[in-house]
Amino acid sequence: MHPSHFAHWSLSTARDLTLEAARDASNARKSSTRMLPSGQLKKLLDSRSERDVLEGLRRVVTMSYRQPPSQTLPFFTHVIKNIASPSLPIKKLVYIYLLQHAEHEPDTALLSINTIQKSLTDSNPQLRALALRVMSGIRVPVISQIVSLGIKRGAGDMSPYVRRAAALAIPKCYKLDPNTEPQLLDYLSTLLGDKQYFVTGAAIAAFLEFCPKRLDLIHSHYRSLVRKLVDMDEWGQLVTLRLMMVYARKCFPRRTKKIKRTVTNANANSKSKSTKGFYDSESESEEPEDQDMDEVVVLDPDLELLLKSCQPLLQSRNSAVVIAVARTYLYLGTPDYLALAIGPLISLLRTSSDIQHIALYNIVQVCLSHPEPFVQYYAHFLIRSTDAPHIWQLKLELLTLIFPYAQPRLQSLILAELSHFSHSGSLDPGLVKEAVRAIGRCSQTTDPKTSARCLRLLLAHIGSADAHLVAESLEVIRHLIQRDPDSHRTTVVRLAKHLDAATSPQARASIIWLVGEFSGIDPENNIAADVLRILVKGFADEAEPAKLQIVLLAAKVYIHHINANPPPEFVKPAEPQPSPSLLDDYQEEGGFRDPHMETSPSPQPQAPQPQGNTHPIEALWNYILLLARYDTSYDLRDRTRVYKALLATPTSTQLASLLLLAPKPVPQIPSPSETRKSYALGSASLVIGDEGGVGGLRGYEDIPAWVKEGNEPDPALREESGSAAQSVYESARTVSAAEKLDAARGSRVLPERTVSPTNEFGAGASNVKEKTLDQWLEEESEMDEEEDEDEEESDEESSEYETDSEDEGEGDRLVK
Repeated sequence: MHPSHFAHWSLSTARDLTLEAARDASNARKSSTRMLPSGQLKKLLDSRSERDVLEGLRRVVTMSYRQPPSQTLPFFTHVIKNIASPSLPIKKLVYIYLLQHAEHEPDTALLSINTIQKSLTDSNPQLRALALRVMSGIRVPVISQIVSLGIKRGAGDMSPYVRRAAALAIPKCYKLDPNTEPQLLDYLSTLLGDKQYFVTGAAIAAFLEFCPKRLDLIHSHYRSLVRKLVDMDEWGQLVTLRLMMVYARKCFPRRTKKIKRTVTNANANSKSKSTKGFYDSESESEEPEDQDMDEVVVLDPDLELLLKSCQPLLQSRNSAVVIAVARTYLYLGTPDYLALAIGPLISLLRTSSDIQHIALYNIVQVCLSHPEPFVQYYAHFLIRSTDAPHIWQLKLELLTLIFPYAQPRLQSLILAELSHFSHSGSLDPGLVKEAVRAIGRCSQTTDPKTSARCLRLLLAHIGSADAHLVAESLEVIRHLIQRDPDSHRTTVVRLAKHLDAATSPQARASIIWLVGEFSGIDPENNIAADVLRILVKGFADEAEPAKLQIVLLAAKVYIHHINANPPPEFVKPAEPQPSPSLLDDYQEEGGFRDPHMETSPSPQPQAPQPQGNTHPIEALWNYILLLARYDTSYDLRDRTRVYKALLATPTSTQLASLLLLAPKPVPQIPSPSETRKSYALGSASLVIGDEGGVGGLRGYEDIPAWVKEGNEPDPALREESGSAAQSVYESARTVSAAEKLDAARGSRVLPERTVSPTNEFGAGASNVKEKTLDQWLEEESEMDEEEDEDEEESDEESSEYETDSEDEGEGDRLVK
C-alpha cells in the first residue's frame, strides 16, 4: 500500500472510532439521565451486582436533586439496605441520600445508626470522617448522645481529617440537643489547641457558630492560632481573621501617646525663635505645645504579633483573604500597616468583573477614611471603554475622593478626564450625568483656582443641545454659587442671558431660582425685576417647575420692593366703632385709612405716590396672582395663596421675609458611598447598601467597640503552658554540678544566679556568673559559720523553752 493511501486510511479509521466513542458516550449520558420506572429502579437497588446497585444509586441521587423528596422517598428502604456494602462509592451515595431524607423517615433512619457507628472504627480515615459527618447531619434528636460520643472519639483520632469532621459536627450536635453544651465545650477546647492547622480552622468555624461569646476559650490558644494563620487553608484564614477582629477589640484597649512632631529644616529656624528651652522655668501657653505634639497609637505586643502574621496573607490568591487582611489593618492597626494593604487591594482590579465590582466597593470604603495612599494608583481608576456602568460609577467616585490630595498636575488630568466624559454625544447618558456630578464634588476643594476652573467647565455646557446635561450642570452651578454668592454676581447675569436657550424645565427652574436669590443684592443694578417682566409674558406656556419658581421670584421681588419703599404707617381711629365712610374706605382699599393722614406728619417721611399710578412691580405681582389663580396645577394655586396671604398687609412683612428671604445653608455634595460608611469592610451589607435594610442584611454584625483600659483580661491568660519553646529552652540549658547539688539538698540557691522576669513563652531567662575556686571556698566557710551560729541560737532557745515547760507540768514538756 502506498504511504499516502495508508495515511488516508489511518485518518479515516481514527475519525470513525472517535465518532463511535462520542456516540456511545452520548448514549450513556442519555441513559443515565433518562427516567426509569420505579420498579426497575428498585430492582437495581436490590441487585447483588455491585455495578447495578451503583447505577441505581446514581439515578436515585440524581432524582433527589431534580425532584421534591416525595418522589424519591419510596426508595428509602431499598437504599438503606446497601449501607453495609464494603464498596466506598456505594457508601458515599447512600450517605448522601440519607442526609437528604433522614428527617422525613426518622424511624427508618435509626436502623442505620449501628452500621454508621461501626464505620467510626474503620481503618479508612476518609470513611470514619464521612460516617461522623453523616451521623451529625441526619438531624434526628434521639441520637444526640451517640453523636456526642462520636465527636469525643473523633476529637482524639489520629487522622486530622477525622478531627476536622469532629470539629464541624460540634455545632450540629448542639442544635440537636442544647443539653450537650458542657461536654461539647471540652471537645472544642481540645480541638482549638490541635497542632494541625487543617483542624484548627474548622475548630474556629465551629467556635464562631457554637459559642462566639466564650472568648475565655481563646486566651490560652491565641498565640498558637496566630502562628498557624499562615499555614491554614483559605477558608480557615477567613474565619480566624474574623475571630481575631472580635477578640482584639474586646481584649486589647486602644492606647495612644503624644510625641513631639518632627520639624523640617526650613521651619526649624523660625520655630526656634518662638519656642523656649527645655529647662526654661517660664511656661508659655499650652496651645503651641499641643500643636507641636502628634498622637500615635501604642500597639499591644500580642496585637502586633497578629498584625505581623497577617502580612504574608496579602499575597494570597483568594480575594476574600486580601480584603479580610485589609479589614484587620483598618480596624485594628495603624496607617503604616494599612498602607501595606493598599497595593494588594488595587491588584484585585485586574481580576474578573464580578470580583472587581466587590473590590471597588471595599476600596471606596477604605478611601473614604484614608484617601492619601490611593493617589499614586490613580491610573487604575481611569475609565475604560469596556467598563460596565456599576464599574465606572465607583471609579468616578474614587477619582473625586483622591482629587483634593493630588498634585496640581494630577488634578488637571482628573478634570480633563471628567470633562471628556461630561460632553454629550454617543456616550452613555448616565455617564455624562455622573461626570458632571463628579466635577461638582471636585469643586468643593478649598483652592479657589480649582473651583473657578470647575465652574468654567460647567458653564461651557449651558449652550448644549442636551437638556439633561444642561439641567445637571445648572444644578451643580447653583451649589457652587451658593457657597460664595458675592463673587458670582456676573455668573448669575450670564445664566439669565441663556434663559431663552434653556429648554429643560429643571434648567429653567434652577436659573430662575438663582435670579430670585440675587434679587436683593444691589437693587439699583439688579436684573430680577426685568427677568420677571420677560417671564410673565410666557407664563402660560411654562412647565410646572418653572411656574413655581416664577411665582417665587415674583414674591421675592415684591417683598424687596416693599422693604425698600415701605408704605406710611397706619393710625387706628380713636372711636371704638369706625364711621361708615371709614368702612367704605376699608372695603375699597383693603384696610383702615386715616382721614388726617395727608395733614399729619409721618415718622418716616416717604415720597407720596399719586393716586391712580401703580408701581410696575406691584402690577407684575398682581398680574402673577391672577395668572396663577386660574392655573390647572393645584400645587401652584396653593402656593400662590400662601404667598398672597403673607404679603396681603404691606406693613407686616416680617413673617414673609423670614420664610422667603432666609439665608440658605451652604450645600455640600457628599460622596455617593457616604451612606454605606457605617458598614464593615468586607461585609455583604457594604455591597448591597440600603437595599438590605436599615441595619444591613440579616445576620450582619458590626465591629465591636474597643474595650476600655482597665477592663481588659489579664495578659497572663495568653501565656502558653508547656509550650514547645519552653521545653526546648530547658533542654538546651546546661546545668552545672553545683546546681545539681543544690537541687539535691533543696535548701541552697546559688547567690550569684540572677533570674530575669518571665518572657512571652513563660520561661525565665537565667544568667549564671562563673566563680573562681577561692570564691567558692570563702563562701563555703562563711556559710558553715552561719550554720554553727544558727545551731547555737536554736540550742539556747530550746533550753529556755524546756525550763518554762517544766514549771507548767510534765505533760506539757517538749523534748527536742
